[in-house]
Amino acid sequence: SQAAKMKLKHNINPVLLQFINFIVLVYSLVTYIPWYILSGSKQAIAKAKQVKARPVNNKPGGAYRSVNSLHCLASVLYPGCDTLDKVFKYAKTKYKDKKLLGTREILKEEDEIQPSGKVFKKVILGKYTWLSYEDVYIKAVNFGNGLAVLGQQPKTNIAIFCETRAEWMIAAQACFMCNYQLVTLYATLGGPAIVHGLNETEVTTIITSKELMQTKLKEIVSQVPLLQHIITVDGKPTTWSEFPKGVIVHTMASVQAMGAKADTGNKQPCRPVPSDIAVIMYTSGSTGIPKGVMISHCNIIAGITGMAERIPNLGEKDIYIGYLPLAHVLELSAELVCLSHGCRIGYSSPQTLADQSSKIKKGSKGDVTTLKPTLMAAVPEIMDRIYKNVMNKVNEMTSFQRNLFILAYNYKMEQISKGYTTPLCDSLIFRKVRMLLGGKIRILLCGGAPLSAATQRFMNICFCCPVGQGYGLTESAGAGTITEVWDYTTGRVGAPLVCCEIKLMNWEEGGYYNTDKPYPRGEILIGGQNVTVGYYKNEARTRKDFTVDENGQRWLHTGDIGEFHHDGCLKIIDRKKDLVKLQAGEYVSLGKVEAALKNLPLVDNICAYASSFHSYVIGFVVPNQKELAELARKKGFKGSWEEICNSPEMEKEVLKVLAEAAMAANLEKFEIPVKIRLSPDPWTPETGLVTDAFKLKRKELTAFYQTDIDRMYGKNVK
Repeated sequence: SQAAKMKLKHNINPVLLQFINFIVLVYSLVTYIPWYILSGSKQAIAKAKQVKARPVNNKPGGAYRSVNSLHCLASVLYPGCDTLDKVFKYAKTKYKDKKLLGTREILKEEDEIQPSGKVFKKVILGKYTWLSYEDVYIKAVNFGNGLAVLGQQPKTNIAIFCETRAEWMIAAQACFMCNYQLVTLYATLGGPAIVHGLNETEVTTIITSKELMQTKLKEIVSQVPLLQHIITVDGKPTTWSEFPKGVIVHTMASVQAMGAKADTGNKQPCRPVPSDIAVIMYTSGSTGIPKGVMISHCNIIAGITGMAERIPNLGEKDIYIGYLPLAHVLELSAELVCLSHGCRIGYSSPQTLADQSSKIKKGSKGDVTTLKPTLMAAVPEIMDRIYKNVMNKVNEMTSFQRNLFILAYNYKMEQISKGYTTPLCDSLIFRKVRMLLGGKIRILLCGGAPLSAATQRFMNICFCCPVGQGYGLTESAGAGTITEVWDYTTGRVGAPLVCCEIKLMNWEEGGYYNTDKPYPRGEILIGGQNVTVGYYKNEARTRKDFTVDENGQRWLHTGDIGEFHHDGCLKIIDRKKDLVKLQAGEYVSLGKVEAALKNLPLVDNICAYASSFHSYVIGFVVPNQKELAELARKKGFKGSWEEICNSPEMEKEVLKVLAEAAMAANLEKFEIPVKIRLSPDPWTPETGLVTDAFKLKRKELTAFYQTDIDRMYGKNVK
């Protein structure tokens, strides 16, 4: 079974193992009946087995809907709240003095010199200070009015280029209230992409931070001729005299002060209607220059209505930690779900998230330890990193500790696959691992890219909570599917949300048909109110990716290939762009090859590459420094990190490991990489080789490694 494949290997004496298994069996029998009666798991097991979505008709390619919205798709969170300003006003009235947005105060900043001579900034942070729903509402109203004083008109664009923080959400709410169209740009985008987004949307005002103004905007501001106002959310920068004439720098506080003084009594505010554009979100797309996706108020509301329905008991007791980019639809949607349900949002960053994070001074507390969140969203890259770090620590344990951990891990994996819980293991064995994320997480939401079965199972076991895997695109306002909390199967993304329906369209070239048995397969099309308006100033691309059917239903053609299982859950099995036809006519799915090899301890990241002019697959690998250094030591290879990565000898050794793993994952011979390039430097969003969600940018990676591609394909493979 799949569970058996994912079990960890131990080296316990067989006789001792039999004795341990006997004790475990006795314990299971003694505790089963009271657990079954008291835990309510009877219902959870029954729910896990239920059908979650059904096709609306019996025709091949018929749309699947959640069983909770078979007759009518959901589109509104609260009656009458059909625009985002109304949703916030409703929440503000309901949760008035409750805490909403939290930020940690910086107690001390210091430079720490590393052995290599590099200087790392370290911080000591204090407690979270909180703004209530009422506080945030007043700040947003004042900021919106202040922007009007600066000349911002309703239905015109305004850009935000800023890290994830409370001020980002306040600025967004101000724009939603005043019907300004919020243009969002990732803080990690390169200069040309930022210039493209700002010029295409013709913004005159940009909201940013002091740091991003100094590091990114300063160099490009002269290339944005229409720019008039820069608003910094965290006070005035020290040097700003070098900005071109005609550009004025304001602080957010000064704009709010203008808004508080402004006489808005006679002016009738221009409130949005549901079809008005709320956000123009620039995707850090894995191909080409970023595209601006126009997302209306009703698109976002439909999307968050669907998402909220999948999170049981969502409410005032929940605390969400916000650290992913708010310019990403996953984070923005998750925070709007929380804001509309009375949850608290505590802000963080990838550099301060945990006690071991890069900016946290040794001995002081990271954000999760201080905040103790109950909800958290993550991209697979972050979960894969946690998985590898914990497994490396397990390998460093004494033989007794390691075997104890492995036995508990394998026992819990078996129990989970049957739908049972393991309270004793959770409190004795996994408590320490659970504390890495604060100890209180009840649901981990994962999106942005596919999560491997091994990592998902690891998070279920060690963090003692369900992992809600989601599937959605910026073009569907982030909504599509999310797994239900009692569904502990791996490798699937769940049933369609109550706001949308999903159908599969035949893709002949790839050999996927919605009449396939046992499961219908094809390109995933998403339909519903959450499907966005299209691409900004790009009618041709909009016509290509969006269609409207005879009933007026809008459909998004995702380019992803999926299959529906008997219970109505979707599994992503391929991607149109990832399919390459080799010289001999075989089709290779690059994503499938990467998924099979990505979780090896030796591999931090991998990109498979194939060309139709050649008969074999090659790859670029970011190796794990510790694992590769150890492999080099075993093979007697001496040299610096760069020398190890550039060594043909080490390339061959890594290839052997990859080939073994590929065979174990049942890859075809032609799918296994024959040559590789080891990259000494990691791929981060800053390098431009991966997106903010750490998805591979194939075009950029191909350009970056072109000389290596030529080398690897230049010789005939013996």
